[in-house]
Amino acid sequence: MTSRTDPHKKARRTAGVAVHLETEDFEDDNRSSRGRMPAGSGSEEAIHLAEKPDPAFEHSLRPVQLDEFVGQPKIKERLEVVIGAARTRGEALEHMLFCGPPGLGKTSLAHIVARAMDAQIKCTSGPVLEKAGDLAGLLTSLGAGDVLFIDEIHRLNKVIEEYLYPAMEDYKLDIIIDQGPNARSIRLPLPKFTLIGATTRAGMLSSPMRSRFGMLNRLDYYRPEDLQRVILRSAGLMGLEMDAEAALEIGRRARGTPRIANNLVRFVRDYALMRAPGERISQPIADAALRMFEIDEDGLDEMDMSLLRALILKFNGGPVGLNSLAVAIGEEPGTLEEVHEPFLIMGGYVKRTAQGRVAMQLAYDKLGLQPKPRQIELFE
Repeated sequence: MTSRTDPHKKARRTAGVAVHLETEDFEDDNRSSRGRMPAGSGSEEAIHLAEKPDPAFEHSLRPVQLDEFVGQPKIKERLEVVIGAARTRGEALEHMLFCGPPGLGKTSLAHIVARAMDAQIKCTSGPVLEKAGDLAGLLTSLGAGDVLFIDEIHRLNKVIEEYLYPAMEDYKLDIIIDQGPNARSIRLPLPKFTLIGATTRAGMLSSPMRSRFGMLNRLDYYRPEDLQRVILRSAGLMGLEMDAEAALEIGRRARGTPRIANNLVRFVRDYALMRAPGERISQPIADAALRMFEIDEDGLDEMDMSLLRALILKFNGGPVGLNSLAVAIGEEPGTLEEVHEPFLIMGGYVKRTAQGRVAMQLAYDKLGLQPKPRQIELFE
C-alpha cells in the first residue's frame, strides 16, 4: 500500500508566485533552521537580515523603553494602554502601522514595543522581500507573540501583500505543493504574531493592507523643546557636558527630526573637541559649529538657500516647474521634492501650486529682498 508523504515534511522553494514544496526534510528545515531557505532561492539574505541580532541598536542612541522615548505623547499613551491590556490578557498585540517622515522614531518604537512585550523581533524591509519564499521563511520562524517589523512596507511586492493577508487575519500561510497537474494547496498554521509596519508614504499602501492594521499611528515633527530633551539625553550617553541653551540651539536647527538632531550633536562634539578642547559645550560653541556646517538659525542648509535664491533671483519668485528649478541649482528633481521641499513648505518659505513653485514672503525676508510686483495674469 502506497503511503502518502506528509506535506509538512517538505522543503520550500519559490516558483512563480506560489511557494512550492519539494520532498525534502521540511520539518527539520522549519524547526531546526528556523526558516532557512535552499541555496539559490534568493531568500537567505532576507532571512539572515531578519534573524541577525543588531548590537548597534543596543549601544546606539535609540531609547529602549517607552518612558525614555521623548515626544509623540498621544502615540505613547495609546501604546501604554494596548501593551498593558495585551500583557494582562496574555495575548499578542494587534498589528500596528507607524507612518511619518523619516527620522522621527518609527524603528525605535517598533523595538520598544517588542521589548515591552518580552518578545523577539525580526526586522526586514519591503524591498528585501522579493519572493514569496522570503516571507514564508520569516513567518515560519516566528514564535507566539513575536514581532515582525517591516520597514518601508509601502514598497512590498503586490504578490507578497497577498500572502500577508491570511497571515495577518487568520494566522495561516497558504502554500502550493508540487507543480503542474499534481499541484495542490495546503494551509499551514502560524503562531499569533504582531506585524509592525513603518512607512514614509502611507498613501502608497493599498487599502486592503492598510485596513488590516488594528492601530495606525502618525508621527509628527518635534518641537525644539522636545528635541532639546533628546539632545541632552544623547549628550549624556556620549559623555558630553552640554548646556541646556546649547541643546536648544541645536534643536531649533534640526528640522524637527531627532535623527538630524543626533547627527548635529556628533558634529558639535567634534567641533568642540578640536576648537574648544576641555570646555563645556555652550550656546556660542554650538552656534559656531553649526555655522561652519552651514546650517542657519532656522535650520536651512546651503542647498535650501540655493533653492530660494534660484527661485527668487532666476525665476522672479515663480511659479516655476520642478525640473527647471532642479537644473538651475544642479540637483535631482526627486531630491528637491522629497528632501528639501517638505521643510521649506512646512516653514512657509515655498508654496507648491498647479503652475509650479512660488516663493513666499518669508523667503524674501530670509534673503533680505523685496518681492517684485507681478503682472496679474488672466486666469490667475
